[in-house]
Amino acid sequence: MTTEHFTLQGARAATITEATSRATIFLGAMSAGMVALGLIATATRVGTVFYTFGLILLSTLSFIGFVTFDRVLQCGIEDLRYAQRIERLRSYYFEAAPELTAYLATAPPRQRLVLQGLHGGYGQVFRTVAGMIGVVTAVLTGSAAGLLAALASGHSAVAGFATGGAVGMAVLAALMWFQYRAWGVAGQQQPFGHEEGEPQEGDKRLF
Repeated sequence: MTTEHFTLQGARAATITEATSRATIFLGAMSAGMVALGLIATATRVGTVFYTFGLILLSTLSFIGFVTFDRVLQCGIEDLRYAQRIERLRSYYFEAAPELTAYLATAPPRQRLVLQGLHGGYGQVFRTVAGMIGVVTAVLTGSAAGLLAALASGHSAVAGFATGGAVGMAVLAALMWFQYRAWGVAGQQQPFGHEEGEPQEGDKRLF
């Protein structure tokens, strides 16, 4: 049981490392892209080349953002799965050796995932790695839409900001809703190692 616990902890660390690495790669690509866009704007004086380059760059970064969002969300859900399995093992420790209660951190069944750093609440979707990537991706998508609208309307700043803001908010709402639903489904599913449909003490919706 202790070996299984240690293995699960290592698996959790791997999911967190992958999520952090992917987020770092995406943010690094975005930063480099913004620098390149600024240099193009300076060199072309916001001409046709700037709009063409900007649309291609922002669209590409938006695509990378959507892919990164999906993967880091998967990593987060995998982390939840491992945390659930760890909590089942901890429950066994207390049942098999009650004398350990005074030496190990414990909590009521429905609060045990909090000890693993997994908190609930509606605002939690904005505090996850996927939530951060979702916000940045929504801004990039809105920027691309705004740039396209400004070009189509004869370089109208009003049309660009209005379109970009509307598209950005719509994308952000869609991504946060998708993440909320994914976490909700994951929180309702049973941990590994139990028959489907068997009620488990301590299971809870994360959101």
